[in-house]
Amino acid sequence: VDEEHNYLAGFFLVSNCQNWVTSQALRDPAAVSPPLQTTPKDLVRMALAQGGEIMVSTYNEPLITSEWAVEVFKEARAAGLMTGYVSNGNGTPRVLEYIRPWVDLYKVDLKSFDDRHYRQLGGRLQPILDTIRRLYEMETWLEVLTLLVPGFNDSDDELARLTEFIAGVSQEIPWHVTAFHKDYKMTGPENTRAEDLIRAAEIGRRAGLRFIYAGNLPGQVGDLENTYCPACRELLVERFGYHIRKYRLTSGGACPSCRRSVPGRWAESFRGQITDRPFVPRLPRRT
Repeated sequence: VDEEHNYLAGFFLVSNCQNWVTSQALRDPAAVSPPLQTTPKDLVRMALAQGGEIMVSTYNEPLITSEWAVEVFKEARAAGLMTGYVSNGNGTPRVLEYIRPWVDLYKVDLKSFDDRHYRQLGGRLQPILDTIRRLYEMETWLEVLTLLVPGFNDSDDELARLTEFIAGVSQEIPWHVTAFHKDYKMTGPENTRAEDLIRAAEIGRRAGLRFIYAGNLPGQVGDLENTYCPACRELLVERFGYHIRKYRLTSGGACPSCRRSVPGRWAESFRGQITDRPFVPRLPRRT
């Protein structure tokens, strides 16, 4: 991190990065996604042209380029878009306050609940826990994700402590538990099985978490892709992978059966999703 920055944030060197073709574009010659020269206005134009409603900063760690993200998000807000971070959470209170006026949504990767594991990645556990608490107190919409890696962070004890921590901040923070697959420089452990995701979800439920999702194994994890009313268990959002099959929330984000408010950032109506074509960036020609 440049020592002249006014606040500090950091990235982790994760050997099993599943997005390495973009996150390692400047470090690894095998990466196939070279950087693009662009501007905040250009990015917002591309998002609007694709019918996007949210701009998200991710891949690489967005906290270390927060000045850039804020400039982009200012343009995005002016165009009526929501904004978000997908982050490792390894930042100081100062950087969180800096981005606070411009970030609507924040997803933190909680990679482990063992400080020794975080030190293997070049960081520490406590700053991540502090970030999760601060984001919740700042009333930024917060979700937490854990990539379940066999032999690294998948013991019942560690998962119990991890989910009890999240529930201690708020039982209504969504927790996503996703499957590891061999990628990049980490080819040792076996791929995570669907039954391990289901086991982790059950541990999270016992800890008191109300919104738990098992991701990236579509159709293999039972009801853990869907959103249910925590009061009456009515099915509210049915998903298959990234696809939404049913959407039954009211315009105010409540259960249509019992009227229980469901925490989240919901649109007044579901307007479909972009699934019919891949995104190909097309930057304006400059003369």
